[in-house]
Amino acid sequence: MNKDLSEVIASLGHTDTLVVCDAGFPIPTGVRRIDLAVRQGLPAFKETTQAIADDLKVDSIIVAEETARVSPMILEGLKAVFKDVQITTVCHAELKKLSHEAKAVVRTGEFTPYANVILVCGIVF
Repeated sequence: MNKDLSEVIASLGHTDTLVVCDAGFPIPTGVRRIDLAVRQGLPAFKETTQAIADDLKVDSIIVAEETARVSPMILEGLKAVFKDVQITTVCHAELKKLSHEAKAVVRTGEFTPYANVILVCGIVF
């Protein structure tokens, strides 16, 4: 995995948050940016969230309400990756505000609107 991404995952504690976002998400100043984007679609949002989920205990996720309406396949993909995880929805503006509190934002090459999620970290014991 990407060195910077592995480092962030290893440093996260219970209730810390990590954002995985599309290429157009406004990453807040002062929040660590891990930019994985190479070109449009690479890496994809779903594969990136799956790779992170393989290494991170996630208690819950937060997505924009608009995702279900505009990009339902993104929401379905998140449900497939995070099968037994609580999903909270907020408006996109609130999701952007919450991203200011994240330990890091992981930018993908995804060009699908509302392909953004906040992962709320759990604990393995």
